[in-house]
Amino acid sequence: MSPETDPEAPAEPLPTGDHHPAEAYTARSGVVATFDDAEGAGTIVDDATGAAWWFHCTRIADGSRSIPVATPVTFTAAPGPTGLEAVDVTPAPVP
Repeated sequence: MSPETDPEAPAEPLPTGDHHPAEAYTARSGVVATFDDAEGAGTIVDDATGAAWWFHCTRIADGSRSIPVATPVTFTAAPGPTGLEAVDVTPAPVP
């Protein structure tokens, strides 16, 4: 019996955008690709996969409310209200 015809079958998991749920809570590195000060949000391009991760300014670890485009960062992927997003966004140390 398929889930469509079996009312006791488990529900399908919620969609997570372009990211796989197994990517949650993994440390990553990337570069800030966009940041809109008016919206307080931006995207990070993942160094390993090239995927874009959305983040809100409240997810910047040092409490800043803005971060320059092209800043190298480290971050963690975690579930957010609309799927996986970047959290604990931290500018990478300059060598």
